[in-house]
Amino acid sequence: MTATFELPEISVLPTAVLDEAHLGDIRGAFGTVRQHDHAPRRNWKQRILTMLAIMGPGLITAVGDNDAGGVSTYSQAGQNYGTSLLWVILLLIPVLIVNQEMVVRLGAVTGVGHARLITERFGKFWGAFSVGDLFLLNFLTIVTEFIGISLAMSYFGVPPYISVPVSAVLLIVMTVTGSFRRWEGFMYLLIIVNLLMVPTLIFLSKPDGGTILHDTLVPGIQGGKLNSDILLLIIAIVGTTVAPWQLFFQQSNVIDKRITPRWIKYEQADTYFGAVITAIGAASLIIATAFTFGGTGMDGQFQDAGTVASGLASLSGPIMGAAFAMFLLNASIIGAAAVTLSTTYAFGDTFKIRHSLHRSWKEAKLFYGIYAALVAVAASIVLIPNAPLGLITVAVQALAGVLLPSATVFLLLLCNDKAVLGPWVNKFWLNVVGSIIVGILVVLSFILAITTMFPEVDVELLSIGLTLALIVGLAITGLMTLINRRKNGVITAVAEPKLDRLNWRMPPLEVLPKPVWSTAQKIAMLTLRGYLVITVIVLVVKVVSMAMGNN
Repeated sequence: MTATFELPEISVLPTAVLDEAHLGDIRGAFGTVRQHDHAPRRNWKQRILTMLAIMGPGLITAVGDNDAGGVSTYSQAGQNYGTSLLWVILLLIPVLIVNQEMVVRLGAVTGVGHARLITERFGKFWGAFSVGDLFLLNFLTIVTEFIGISLAMSYFGVPPYISVPVSAVLLIVMTVTGSFRRWEGFMYLLIIVNLLMVPTLIFLSKPDGGTILHDTLVPGIQGGKLNSDILLLIIAIVGTTVAPWQLFFQQSNVIDKRITPRWIKYEQADTYFGAVITAIGAASLIIATAFTFGGTGMDGQFQDAGTVASGLASLSGPIMGAAFAMFLLNASIIGAAAVTLSTTYAFGDTFKIRHSLHRSWKEAKLFYGIYAALVAVAASIVLIPNAPLGLITVAVQALAGVLLPSATVFLLLLCNDKAVLGPWVNKFWLNVVGSIIVGILVVLSFILAITTMFPEVDVELLSIGLTLALIVGLAITGLMTLINRRKNGVITAVAEPKLDRLNWRMPPLEVLPKPVWSTAQKIAMLTLRGYLVITVIVLVVKVVSMAMGNN
């Protein structure tokens, strides 16, 4: 199936694209769009064919959210708190859409990965931090993916010493083929299998529609009392649904697929569709575990995803257990592939090594070698006896939630950098939404930090206080922004020339003017460093406390 509506080749200005393999035809699993095809799509058939060829990065990134850690976290939410946390999933849909839409523009317009942009625009410290943070968090996440594979295959009677190495080999083989199209085809196959499991899980759990609707639309917590453990789980849900690795992966995958500004609308649609699919998958796991375990002896007794599969089978039959185990297996493989690629893309982009799935093993040995090494080492760790697998999984998702505010801050700054995005910079309303998202994430992290250090604190009162402080802070910031916009609006409108959005791409990084930081911005960045240090230390303390059995 091919979407080709070709016009003669036109000359283009130099761009910042680092790997020449990122230039050329878009070759997706379901079609091709030629590099110099600029013809308008005048009917639905042409638009659908083009969409099929371009879609992929958004859907794969979004479905990758529901990986092993996601399956475990959503199952824990359902088994321990029923459907009372479904509202969190609903609220995360716009968060996912806003964050991922911004990286779509960054990837298509700049042709440069997220880590390298941070290094070039914010300095070596933040560049090293972003790569180091990404490597550590991603590596731990890959470990959780193999935990998921091990638990899923154990349900079918396959021991970890067979399932884990075989899965590692499969992940390497499906990635080093030298064909972006084949890799994407593998991912689509796994996605389709998972989507088929969703109606099975929901139907067999015999859900109550009224309860689901109420808990989706009306925020609440089963038992009515907010405490640090529930907050940790909520942050884990946030961290697995909107994880930092997604920003790096989708931006690089958009670049690797050779998507340019002309096709941004199609990739945006791919991203919106993926966000909805992710929410449906997450909600199905919460619903399935909530209604199956509710009112039984296993209610509130979550251990890990493996015991969830066995429990579902004992209460609702072997088909239910098998469907959950298949969902977990496919989710783990999808997540492992995406998260590992996120890391190797970032290394390739940062250190200027060849980093494209269009390249063969001979052309990109270091890129594929790093990928294979990450997979092999992560798989080996899972085979260590008596590791606290369930706790590791939740801790990784919570760490992702804690680090997400800083990642979103950089994302917002880059998307307001006119030297980087030119005519594609954020609109005012998008900055407002992004600022609210960052504020909420920071508040959640601070609540966790304070309640960990001072367990006797009233969590509800603290939440109200910090929420009011957030509202006041956002209102003051918004007022100051509006005043500045009014002062500068007329000058900007006259001074800035109109740019061709469909053909504008970021010039080479070395010719861009260096950003000038105000004193307020410098203070804000120093504050961000302090925030990261404090919250990560507190999270480690909380996880260690849980591991020792102290709540």
